[in-house]
Amino acid sequence: MDFKDEIKQIGERISKLKSQIQTEEATKNAFIMPFILALGYDVFNPLEVVPEFVADIGTKKGEKIDYAIFKDSNPAILIECKHWGQNLHLHDGQLLRYFHVSKAKFGVLTNGIEYRFYSDLDEPNKMDSLPFLSFRIDEIRDVQIEELKKFHKSYFDVESIVNTASDLKYTNELKNLLHQELSNPSAEFVKHFAKQVYTGMVTAKVMESFTELTKRSINQYISELYTDRLKQALTKETEKSTNEQLEELNDEPLISNSKAVETTEEELEAFMIVKSILRQKISVSRIFYRDAQSYFAILLDDNNRKTICRLYLNKKKYVGLFDEEKRETKHEIETIDDLYNHAEVLLETINLYEVVTNN
Repeated sequence: MDFKDEIKQIGERISKLKSQIQTEEATKNAFIMPFILALGYDVFNPLEVVPEFVADIGTKKGEKIDYAIFKDSNPAILIECKHWGQNLHLHDGQLLRYFHVSKAKFGVLTNGIEYRFYSDLDEPNKMDSLPFLSFRIDEIRDVQIEELKKFHKSYFDVESIVNTASDLKYTNELKNLLHQELSNPSAEFVKHFAKQVYTGMVTAKVMESFTELTKRSINQYISELYTDRLKQALTKETEKSTNEQLEELNDEPLISNSKAVETTEEELEAFMIVKSILRQKISVSRIFYRDAQSYFAILLDDNNRKTICRLYLNKKKYVGLFDEEKRETKHEIETIDDLYNHAEVLLETINLYEVVTNN
């Protein structure tokens, strides 16, 4: 199992186990120790991972941090652990004190689900107030796994991590700021754009109007950008041999002798909607379409035996959905947006095919 799969597996276990985890110690054993193991460190080797590492703080002697990972006989990473239900905002000060008196370059605050990685990027030997890397392991993205991989024993290099950590920290902060502004634009944000397009005095009433206009414009722009990206990906994805497709689509020719099949813009948009629904369950790279004279088929793994649905987008529009016995039932839709109303059935169809494949 590669590193990515190990991390994903830990995240999947959390939702199943957390209701049974009642204490901080249980959180360490069930969630955090497997995480340290996934990073390549031997939690049972006291020369590599030291539990209850003593970090004397001023006059306070015998203060302990939950784990210290050693590199070249010196602590390299300090890990402070809390129960999975704890809010980490309440505990970063404790890690800061340990960090200050240690030679470690990195500090990790975690409750086994959320992980926050700190360093001293702003001021030497003083832990930054903000983490340069943070994630929920049950929702971790591939790009975050790649950053986390730098802490694996096989790749761990302090200088390399520090060189990229500063950019990563401020990139994350800027992304958070953009998220806040795009979802709930501030007065300054709205005013900046209002001044660019409105020639009159920007009064309170104008600001109120432009706040809604700004929200709506952002949503429309993101939607259009997403659609354009999908269309570009779709063009590349569907450059396949027509002859190969003809042989597999339920024994029905995709092109008749007299008239070539023409895939319409509406069919492509409907295909994108189905992909957006299914992406929460499977990779969109596994979803394909094949266009026939009488219908537009959407398939799993480009396999005509795994038809997800069929679309009939003429004057009257229908979506054909399939049950466990692969029997098709047509449902009338007014617009292709109505496909979202059938999301549950589409996702269940994927589940059925995945179960058959796994068995």
